[in-house]
Amino acid sequence: MRLTREVRFSVGSPLDRPTTNSWGGWPSAVGVEPYLSLRAGVTGDPDPISGYLCNVVVIDELIRDRAIPMVCCLWNERPGVTGEQLIRALAVDLLNSPPPGTWWADWQLNVTPYLSYATQAGAPNMVDIQQSFEFSAAHRLHCPTMSDEENRRVFGKCNNPNGHGHNYGLEVMVTGEPDPSTGLLLPIESLEGIVKQQVIDRLDHKHLNRDCPEFASVNPSVENIARTIWGLLEGRMGPARLKRVRVWETPKTCAEYEGPAG
Repeated sequence: MRLTREVRFSVGSPLDRPTTNSWGGWPSAVGVEPYLSLRAGVTGDPDPISGYLCNVVVIDELIRDRAIPMVCCLWNERPGVTGEQLIRALAVDLLNSPPPGTWWADWQLNVTPYLSYATQAGAPNMVDIQQSFEFSAAHRLHCPTMSDEENRRVFGKCNNPNGHGHNYGLEVMVTGEPDPSTGLLLPIESLEGIVKQQVIDRLDHKHLNRDCPEFASVNPSVENIARTIWGLLEGRMGPARLKRVRVWETPKTCAEYEGPAG
């Protein structure tokens, strides 16, 4: 069983403030301050009586007693500290102090609603970076090898001859071991520049079927879009390695791809 708990906090406020709004975070911001959240995952066997794997209050206390003070200290005393350095410092500090009866699985530090750094308990030297993007595009779901009747039956209104549009959400995750001298795995501006050049500039405000050679003979389903974007990015993220591409077609539907099997 796995349990995940998110703890929210600001890094500029005094740590001796009372917890008055745990939903909004502790310590809560005074004025305008950096606001972060940490998702901590634990694994184990739930208690047969209570059904609890772990009381989340225990996770909250561990993070508030140890992780938040550490992050605040690094943030305030080391200008230019990287997200990679923060998440690795958290992992090293917490790794040998899991909640009783559990094991740490992983940690994810969200530094904006769109950018996160994560590491796993089994590989604390490795860091995952995930950044979000958006592009708007039109497409028509249609397979030339199927009859018009079959296409209408399978794809419904998505087979509209003139196509239809989406505001696609794109999440790109890379992984690797940060450079010990810089603390960086891959500068965010490099990651963003590669995705912009290879993906956004190709697909944004385009009709995928008509304007993009990548879909000239490929039905642009969200599954195929994710796989195509992987192909556009793979091998270009050095020294990091592309780990996952996730494409949101609507707020309710996404497809993700982690490369060919094997």
